[in-house]
Amino acid sequence: MLDELKTLSVEIETALKRVKGISDLEAVRLKYLGRRGRISQLFKRLSELPIAERRSAGQILNRLKTQLEQELAKRMERSQERKTDRIDITLPGRVGWTGHPNPLSLVIDEILDFFIGLGFTVEFGPEIETDWYNFEALNIPPLHPSREMFSSFYLENGLLLRSHTSPVQIRVMEEKGVPTRFIAPGPVYRVDRFDATHSPFFYQIEGLYVDEAVSFAELKGDLEAFAKHIFSERVKVRFYPSYFPFTEPSAEMSISCPICNGSGCRVCAGTGWLEILGCGMVHPSVFKSVKVDPNRYQGYAFGLGTERIAMIKYYIGDIRLFYENDFRFLDQFR
Repeated sequence: MLDELKTLSVEIETALKRVKGISDLEAVRLKYLGRRGRISQLFKRLSELPIAERRSAGQILNRLKTQLEQELAKRMERSQERKTDRIDITLPGRVGWTGHPNPLSLVIDEILDFFIGLGFTVEFGPEIETDWYNFEALNIPPLHPSREMFSSFYLENGLLLRSHTSPVQIRVMEEKGVPTRFIAPGPVYRVDRFDATHSPFFYQIEGLYVDEAVSFAELKGDLEAFAKHIFSERVKVRFYPSYFPFTEPSAEMSISCPICNGSGCRVCAGTGWLEILGCGMVHPSVFKSVKVDPNRYQGYAFGLGTERIAMIKYYIGDIRLFYENDFRFLDQFR
């Protein structure tokens, strides 16, 4: 039997060299280690051998069996790893889900990019303000009727949620002085109902340009260029007198309705025009609040509601859609 075991060892080694996959490994296992396999049959014949030969043959047979089992297990493990790690380069790539900006963010970014191109910087201010920054420094003293324009949320200790972004004007001129040219985006808060066209929370963008000899003509030119950039080169612009306590003269700017091209529709209430922002020349009292000489410096200011711009630009009829996280709506702006 010893010669037979030597032959078996060479045979097993040759069989292992020919293995190419998991199915070949299984075939080798069955041929040599199965119940009717070669090694199993030799174990049954050990009892027929003389005692002296039986011991050495048993040791060799056990060693062959152990080595084969270990080699098969090792190769099986490697084959499984290769199967798991295999990369099929013909498969299409997996596209992961990614978020995308809200349409309000798209409009804010577009507006910021435009004014940055005109030389404006971007400034920010706190959302919780004092009465002085939110009203008094902007020529809105206590008990002044113009405070009715701003239904504010009041907190303790004389603080309130800012009702417009205009307080940033005061803070920037206090901290950085003049000349200055910046825009200030951010959320504002007013006591209001929440329906298709109103919200107690919305976004504004404030603009301020202060220097020597700044004129209303510059204000008109910059804002007209802004309207044509955001909407269309075809839009027409008009200014008409208005009142804001922190500007004098004050105006509101309208554009020809981009939906009906000025012919009149439901959106523009048949007028052909849509009001998009308020503006004016900075009131001398505002300059005095920050110790700037109004005889030397002039400036223009404007403020616009981001939601209103977005609703006109994208033909959106309900302001609540911006906040409700409805993917059917938001996915249109990918």
